[in-house]
Amino acid sequence: MNIPNEAVQYRLERAEEAYHDALTLAESGGWNSCVNRLYYSCFYAVSALLLKDNLSSPKHTGVRGIFNKDYVRTGIISKDQARLYNDLFESRQEADYGDFVYFEESEISPLLPQVRDLLDSITKVLAQD
Repeated sequence: MNIPNEAVQYRLERAEEAYHDALTLAESGGWNSCVNRLYYSCFYAVSALLLKDNLSSPKHTGVRGIFNKDYVRTGIISKDQARLYNDLFESRQEADYGDFVYFEESEISPLLPQVRDLLDSITKVLAQD
């Protein structure tokens, strides 16, 4: 199956849109929603990476598994960046589905530049081909 470059580009655009949404939510103090958008920003970027290599999964956990196996264990993406993505998955689950979960600025604000770095790393990998 050959994924058109447009699909990869579309996913990167979605990643950027979600990241900018996260920045807006951070400015207004919407930290739980910010976590959601940060996670989806990473998810869309990781999905773009998988699409480039004709990989996919219908489940978020499957996408994480492929990402960890094919891109992190091989050294293409750093373990720290993978940990960020995996941690954001867990935090998003808590924020979206947990009762009485309130993330605070001190927990989430430092993640904004880290997500930016992950997006930039994935974009760089995609540009190599």
